[in-house]
Amino acid sequence: MSLLFALVARGAIVLAEHDASKSGNSYAQATQTILSKIPPNDSKLTYAAENLLIHYQKTSDVVTMVVAEDSAGRRMPFGFLAELMKRFTAAYSSEEIGDAPAYGMNSFEGDIAKLMKQYEESPPNDPIKVAQAELAGVKDVMVKSIDAVLSRGERIELLVDKTDAMSSQARAFRKRSTVLRRKMWWKNVKVLIAIGVSGVLLLYIIAASLCGVGLHCYS
Repeated sequence: MSLLFALVARGAIVLAEHDASKSGNSYAQATQTILSKIPPNDSKLTYAAENLLIHYQKTSDVVTMVVAEDSAGRRMPFGFLAELMKRFTAAYSSEEIGDAPAYGMNSFEGDIAKLMKQYEESPPNDPIKVAQAELAGVKDVMVKSIDAVLSRGERIELLVDKTDAMSSQARAFRKRSTVLRRKMWWKNVKVLIAIGVSGVLLLYIIAASLCGVGLHCYS
């Protein structure tokens, strides 16, 4: 079995899913992390993790996602996602999709299971051709590798957290740098003012010592 797990979501909210691998939904954490990072624009993307590929397709606010063995390639999983998207949006109106809570459409799980089985056993020709035409060669779809993360025993969300933390640290550093520059500028201004006042005072003391406090020699 090459198609292991599939879901349909609205943004980051899972509406329906099916686990064909019977693994106890061990892909939930990885798929949820990916869902939370999908950009707002329509997109197609593949995440690679060891011998698994996680593919998704986003159209409007609806996301279809499938976890597949790398032996399945990419054409068949993306053909499956295109057909799953078509069937889901045909089965439910945009209002129903927009109002549904998390797992509120899990009655669609049976349809996901049937479609996964169909694509495993004998993928229909027409949907595959349509998917090929839509993708214009799936080689152009970006692949993001998370092999290095998994090989170090880290999780996807930890990598995301580190990226967010680095971004926050960079912003904080820029803010501190700006504050420090302002403080240094103001400190320099105060030093210059102090030097100016001291210079004027020194000149007055010298003049007063020669002409008296009232500077009468200049009158």
